Formats: sequence, C-alpha cells, structure tokens
Amino acid sequence: MSTGTPAWVQQAIGADAKGALTISEVADEKLLGKSGFTLTSPAFKHGGELDPSFTAAEEDAVAPPLEWTAPPPGTQELALIVEDAEDGKIHWLVWGLKAQKGALFEGEAPPRIGKNAAGNSEWLLPNPPLGVQHRYVFQLYALDLPLTLMPGAGYEDFRKNIKNHVMAAAVLTARFEGHEIEELDAEDFDLED
Repeated sequence: MSTGTPAWVQQAIGADAKGALTISEVADEKLLGKSGFTLTSPAFKHGGELDPSFTAAEEDAVAPPLEWTAPPPGTQELALIVEDAEDGKIHWLVWGLKAQKGALFEGEAPPRIGKNAAGNSEWLLPNPPLGVQHRYVFQLYALDLPLTLMPGAGYEDFRKNIKNHVMAAAVLTARFEGHEIEELDAEDFDLED
C-alpha cells in the first residue's frame, strides 16, 4: 500500500513510507542534498541498523551521534526531525542548531527540543514490535530564518514554521527490529563458582 510518497523521497529513504514524512510536505527534490548538504552518523550507515544502545532494547539508551556538512550560504539555522517511516511517529524534534558544519554527539542534548510522539521533549527510543523492522528517517533542514519556537513545541507548530523556509534538506535512514528485552535477576547468575 503506497501512501503517495513522492518517488524522490522513496529513493532517498530506500523504499516507500507507510507513514507520512515531513520532507514530502516541506521540501522538494531540488532541495535534497543542495550544495552538497549531507547528514551522516559515525554509528550507522545510511539504511543500516541502529545499535540497540540507541533503542528501547537497552536501559541506558541515548540518541545516536549525527554529523552534517556545511549548509548552503544564507542558512540561518538547522532543524532536525526523526520520523518512523512505518507508522509516522515523531521520535525527535530538534532546532536551534548552528548554520554551519557540525555534529550532535551520542546522547548530547540539542539546543532546542520539541515534543515527540509520547509527548516528551527527548529522543523517543525506537521500540518496534518483536520481530518487526521499522525504518527511522532522520531529516535535517537548512532554514532561511531562525525558528522562534519555544522549547517543548509540538510537531504541528514545528512543521508550520519550517514550511516555505527550507533551503536544503539531508536524509539519513536507519533500521531497527523489535527485540525481546531480557530482565535479569539474581537467579540468572551462578555465583557459586
């Protein structure tokens, strides 16, 4: 079942998206990778698997590290959204990133964070059903104005404020399959050896 995801978005993420993706609404093909603008991660390749340390499979999980190249001249701010391509859930809304080559380190708190699908202002840990693979689409936008959103703003405000202000976009996709989360207790350890 296709959601009508534009072909250029399907090509960028490696397949169709079952959930609507913001990039389909706020950008177009000519803005993707404009001026060599790219988004990468030292923790996974585009289309690669997320390490469990960035997901609900591990207790002390944090957001993955990200790196990006310099945005086009005239960019005022960078904004990031991470969406689940299978169900459209918002996993991270970030803005206030400097308009220059940069990075977010593993677990680093961004300058401004909005509400995720759970209503929290943090990285929503991927937690797909057991044995089901979901794809997480990291979308970085170079904007022609600084956002005036308050921390904790919701998705609708974020989307409305970036629409018609995207100068360039970069996409990075990661996969993760639902795992059983093992609960260990003292009986799991043989302490008599």
